[in-house]
Amino acid sequence: MADTQQKSVITVGGKGSSLTSSSVFLVANKIAQVRVDSSLLEKLSSSTSDQKPPAHKYQISFPEYLTLEESRASLAALLSKLLLSSTTIRFELPNLISEALNSGLTNQSKPLNFDAIDVTWEESVILDSCLATVDGICAILDYESTALLSVVDVVAALSCEALRANVAAFSSMDLGDGFSVKDVAAVAGDLKVLLNGSKLVGKVEIDVVSDIPNVHGSLREAVRVVHSRVRVELNSGAKCGKDGNKKAWIVTLMPLATALRYLGECSLSRAELCIYSVAGDSVQSSLLSLLKESCPTIESLRHAFRLVSEAALQEEYAKLLHAVYQLLDLARTAVSWEMVMAVISLEGRELLERNQGDTASRVEVNGGNTKPEKKSEKKKKVLGKGVTVIMQIIRDKLQSGLLDVVDELALARKLAKGLQSFVDPKDVEFDIFANKVKEIVESNESRRLPKLPKGTRDFAKEQMAVREKAFSMITEVFKRHGAMALDTPAFELRETLMGKYGEDSKLIYDLADQGGELCSLRYDLTVPFARYVAMNGLTSFKRYQIAKVYRRDNPSKGRFREFYQCDFDIAGQYEKMGPDFEVLKILTELLDELNIGDYEVKLNHRKLLDGMLDIVGVPSGKFRTICSSIDKLDKQSFEQIKREMVEEKGLTVETADRIGTFVKERGSPLELLSKLKQEGSKFLENEGSALALDELEILFKALERSKCIDRVVFDLSLARGLDYYTGVIFEAVFKGTTQVGSIAAGGRYDNLIGMFGTKQVPAVGVSLGIERVFAIMEQIQKDQKQVIRANETQVLVSIIGDELPLAAELVSELWSAKFKAEYLVSKRFSKHLELPKELRIPLQVIVGSHELERGIVKIKDWEAKEEYEIPRSKMVEELQKQLSSVFS
Repeated sequence: MADTQQKSVITVGGKGSSLTSSSVFLVANKIAQVRVDSSLLEKLSSSTSDQKPPAHKYQISFPEYLTLEESRASLAALLSKLLLSSTTIRFELPNLISEALNSGLTNQSKPLNFDAIDVTWEESVILDSCLATVDGICAILDYESTALLSVVDVVAALSCEALRANVAAFSSMDLGDGFSVKDVAAVAGDLKVLLNGSKLVGKVEIDVVSDIPNVHGSLREAVRVVHSRVRVELNSGAKCGKDGNKKAWIVTLMPLATALRYLGECSLSRAELCIYSVAGDSVQSSLLSLLKESCPTIESLRHAFRLVSEAALQEEYAKLLHAVYQLLDLARTAVSWEMVMAVISLEGRELLERNQGDTASRVEVNGGNTKPEKKSEKKKKVLGKGVTVIMQIIRDKLQSGLLDVVDELALARKLAKGLQSFVDPKDVEFDIFANKVKEIVESNESRRLPKLPKGTRDFAKEQMAVREKAFSMITEVFKRHGAMALDTPAFELRETLMGKYGEDSKLIYDLADQGGELCSLRYDLTVPFARYVAMNGLTSFKRYQIAKVYRRDNPSKGRFREFYQCDFDIAGQYEKMGPDFEVLKILTELLDELNIGDYEVKLNHRKLLDGMLDIVGVPSGKFRTICSSIDKLDKQSFEQIKREMVEEKGLTVETADRIGTFVKERGSPLELLSKLKQEGSKFLENEGSALALDELEILFKALERSKCIDRVVFDLSLARGLDYYTGVIFEAVFKGTTQVGSIAAGGRYDNLIGMFGTKQVPAVGVSLGIERVFAIMEQIQKDQKQVIRANETQVLVSIIGDELPLAAELVSELWSAKFKAEYLVSKRFSKHLELPKELRIPLQVIVGSHELERGIVKIKDWEAKEEYEIPRSKMVEELQKQLSSVFS
């Protein structure tokens, strides 16, 4: 970043030119000269004759407590503000400032001070209105905090390696569930790149390691906000209402100060932990003393933060900026010493030996083992690929400077001096190091690290075991009711799907045109089922389908973009409400047999809902869009829904309030039905709602006789936003602690199939949101600490030796007898004991040279903890007998 090889020139005031934080930093640190654009200077010079003469004296000054860098940055910002604010200032003023900045390029060491100068009234107004100190120091904070950001992740990665820390938390920062913070996930991703391939990390749980993505992510966010504001303010002229701008800076800088404080505290904590990972009490004590002597303490960081907070409360803006500047310096020092201690922990002894040529007394520094060991016995450390490159840069940097170093304390002092350039943006080597870090993180190799698309999941073997069991149970329930399986394509013609889902149509995934047809991924399984029935001219069909569907939704807990649905539908003419009853009965059977806990099935009728909207005065053309609003009542308050209906959908406040009185009705199905059918009920005066109440009476009585009505709640707020529903609608909601929303839903859709054919075929169906059910089941297993067996292997054939043909013969006999069997061929007996334990295989057949000679096999029953021998010829018979007892 800083280039001391050649002094650059920063031009200010030119047409189209802009001042950047980098330019201010270079000028403030005497790395670059400043030049006023010649054409603007000529313009100012030519207009001098038209200007009024200077009216009074003006003192350009800066607070004594500012550093030279801060005051020079303020002066550079002042120069830019003057040139941006007016073309009627005299050219002498910008000349004076630029000469002051350039003349101090090599020998200036004290804060800038000016004698009182003559200025015009307009110049004094501009000078008073400029927030030069604020903007200048903020530019320094922007540049130097951005520079610090470029190295903090790699320093933290060194500590992760040195501490053998468990970094599993980094992989859970972005699960595609919509809750991940962008910057936190980005930091976690960069750390995974740096640590990719490490054999050291993953062993020790450490809070200040798990916190790295959150702390560094917060710093990234704060720096980005500061940068956005600095970029605007540096290139804006002086403004009236300057106090308002200052207050805005307080709001902008406080998050940065907070992030810097915690960055420094966490770096210090990791530095101390790195010291404790070095062998030898005396070495640890010496290093801790050095750290205390040379590095800020956590208390000094907190004191610096208190100074920031006090200045903010008192609205002392220059003090606030200076306090943040000092806090940044403390945090940078902490990061620098974290790097030093991490390097010592990782390779302190190796660095000493390499430079001293002492190979006779190698000792392991990090593992706590101080016994001498031979070179051949020394275990090689395998660092992450990114960290390996960084360590080589550090070795190259230090290789010629450690010849007189004899112990870790001296090494720490040398490292502190040598590695300072890697965190100080004023040093020419900082650029090289920062660019190398950027190259590692952004390299093609690192980008090939696999990552899931948001809203999708992989399922491990244990999860798949649970899912397969659940799918089997669900299929069994469907078949119990006479359903037949159906499969349809994962994508349909776009025209097939559009217009069926109301406002949710925007969630349909469209595919690129691949040959003249516009296609989309299926949104659900119901519309493809309706299309299939119509295409094939069917008049009745009881079907089930378990398949994936896709929605371009915002992922959240229990909400994914790719997920399974388990659908059961009955199409055709049947007795009144018969299919509706059976579908609801199936739903309760499914949820009961899956044993997920307490749930309720909310139920309503679309005709009853439409009747209600008609009664309160909603125009018929707005029924569906108002239903979509009502459907959100499980997620939003009625006041929010009311605002949407009134402000966005054009209902009157009175109409919205009348809707509110109805949708609050909720209770026992037969009791609420009786209330709605009382004499004088407005629902009985509406043809559609009266029909709905009659149908619901039949349904509720059937549910009562089938002993599942206690699971049903009659809820007039249930709307189901899909356009194709025409009758009963329902939704199952889990009532346990795991919040996943609805877990199943469905209803009657008498007109959907007719949209694809010449005749209407009435239908009703239910769709089980199996992914949310799985989320509940996984949480239950976690709470109950259940151990899931991922395989179903019954017998392991163990051949002690290298006789693959023998293993093939024995295991093939078992496969032919329909056993679920695996085999293992190995000379290492320990492997034959470890595998059945790991996979929880109940029975094992063991054959070694001894068994082979005698024509026997050894049977080991892991459940009964018994072991015995049988003739080879009776192996299958004996195993069948054993399995019948094991699984009985």
